[in-house]
Amino acid sequence: MTLAEYNHAVDLHADGLYRFAVKHLRDEDQAKDVVQETFARLWVKVTEVEAAKAKSYLFTTAHHAMVDEVRKGKRSTRMEDHHEDLQYTSQSQPDLKEVLDAALATLPAVQRSVVLLRDLEGYNYEEIAELTGLNLPQVKVYIYRGRTALKDYIGQLDLVV
Repeated sequence: MTLAEYNHAVDLHADGLYRFAVKHLRDEDQAKDVVQETFARLWVKVTEVEAAKAKSYLFTTAHHAMVDEVRKGKRSTRMEDHHEDLQYTSQSQPDLKEVLDAALATLPAVQRSVVLLRDLEGYNYEEIAELTGLNLPQVKVYIYRGRTALKDYIGQLDLVV
């Protein structure tokens, strides 16, 4: 990959990587760190990665970086998690986006990743399998289970009113 191809990959895929990371991690600063780390890893391997496979490499690397962030985050606790009653003080009812974000937060990391890759980024099953290192039946099962869990969570009408 040349310098021009690297810069083109940054222009083309930075926004998609950021959206994917924000939805997965629910933290803009962590998402920015993941995107930066992903492009740094691509830069280190710039001579080894083909320009045609840059998107696949970037999303695979971002997925692995997010899994690492989630694992690292399990060792520490956020203040907001202990004070959930303070999160919705400005509104009496959460809106649909907040409910969806909360529902996504209940999913295991792998399910959240494959659902976001499929429904937010628009990847097909084969691409998701390649990006995550899962086999095709696993991808389909994780997406089905993730969507079912989201439907069950959001299906509680008292949360969306």
